[in-house]
Amino acid sequence: QVHLVESGGGLVQAGKSLRLSCAASGSIFSINTMGWYRQAPGKQRELVATFASGGSTNYADSVKGRFTISRDNAKNTVYLQMNSLKPEDTAVYYCNLDLLFRGRYWGQGTQVTVSS
Repeated sequence: QVHLVESGGGLVQAGKSLRLSCAASGSIFSINTMGWYRQAPGKQRELVATFASGGSTNYADSVKGRFTISRDNAKNTVYLQMNSLKPEDTAVYYCNLDLLFRGRYWGQGTQVTVSS
């Protein structure tokens, strides 16, 4: 079984930065993708960024140039550096782990609130 623990959310003013962390534990297989999704009130959960074990990354257009996803494979941890935050970034951010042929796992979510 896999367990994901997120941290780093909070309240921040527009233009400032936050760094989210997600540590995975359990049966982590080498071929996987870790990523971040977010869900704002009244909206569907959307992809923010992903980082595959092979090194490829993918970003939503709305965060390109502002957010950076990174991984520490030795710690099975994924990070999301969020710069130049905007009020529209306000959402619950969820860590995700996609194990090839073995399913997807989610963290509990961490609230990010960006004030004007």
